[in-house]
Amino acid sequence: MAGIVRRFRSAGHEVCSCETHDKKRRAGCRRHRRRRHVDGSGAGRRAIELDGLAALVTGGSRGLGLLIARELGRQGAHVVLMARNQTELDRAEQKLRAEGLNVSTVAGDVSQRADARRAVETTVSRHGAIDILVNNAGVITVGPVEHATLADFEDAMGVHFWGPLHAMQAAIPHMKRQGGGRIANISSVGGKIGLPHLVPYCASKFALAGLSSAITPEIARHNIAVTTVCPGLMRTGSAFNAWFKGRHREEFAWFAIADSLPLLSTSGRYAAAQIVDALRHGDADLVITWAAKLGAVASALMPNTVALALQTANALLPDPQPSAGEQRWSGWESLSAWAPSQLARLAEQTRLAEQSRDGVRPLDGAAPRARA
Repeated sequence: MAGIVRRFRSAGHEVCSCETHDKKRRAGCRRHRRRRHVDGSGAGRRAIELDGLAALVTGGSRGLGLLIARELGRQGAHVVLMARNQTELDRAEQKLRAEGLNVSTVAGDVSQRADARRAVETTVSRHGAIDILVNNAGVITVGPVEHATLADFEDAMGVHFWGPLHAMQAAIPHMKRQGGGRIANISSVGGKIGLPHLVPYCASKFALAGLSSAITPEIARHNIAVTTVCPGLMRTGSAFNAWFKGRHREEFAWFAIADSLPLLSTSGRYAAAQIVDALRHGDADLVITWAAKLGAVASALMPNTVALALQTANALLPDPQPSAGEQRWSGWESLSAWAPSQLARLAEQTRLAEQSRDGVRPLDGAAPRARA
């Protein structure tokens, strides 16, 4: 098998407008800042070319995962999509192949160790290596902590923590033998700040962020770069594929509006491009959206102030509804007069326009499959 030292090619020098300007302007240029990044050995790390590299993307059949897969494919990578639903995978594969991209699929549940290992081995079998691993699979349950069950926490930890761990344990030995690799772990701003009504989600995303950050220096000596990604709100349609508890229609309303507002959120396409760029350069950390960056900095510098602000926000969210018990509803089952409301319609129009352009859309109104 060809080693990744030969497979990974540094990107050629690209001339940008600041080349002919003064040192101050060059210092502020993202491309020049990138060249100063270093790996664990202290050597300079330049961007790699993705052409011909093999990438596995979990949760790749829709949303952010599909957009990341498309961005990787457009830059020449051979992409393997992993998700639980074969129908969704077939749809995603057909869409990306129609764009001329090299894509294949493997069905499985990443929270199951055997499935995660099989996805990695399938990638190696098809392409001779696994150069890139993107741990993107996710599940969201929204509602007061009074409605959260142990199963909700186990479900979130299975997908967000154990899944990436299983995939990395299977992929890293291959990457070591190849001479290196790239891993992107998609955590969340909820992995930096604990958010009300998202307790199982945040707990598991904190766990993933900790795992990703801790493993980064240990495997850097093998030329394996790990990027911990913490996106803020993104317009990818995630609200429709989330689960809601308690006063589920009210929970969906606030979540859907916040998830789609242009001033607070970013497009899925932009987020995917940022993630692939960070992955190419081997960046250790990436926070997406100005709101997420501001929140992370504020939480680190003024934790008590942020805690008070979150208490205030929690007071504005729906109260628990004892009669609802442990039942949960999908986003599709939680529509109401509030969502879509006039504000939600504006947000929805923005989301649908972006999804139409990017080829990402909800599954024809079908509720997401319940996890066992």
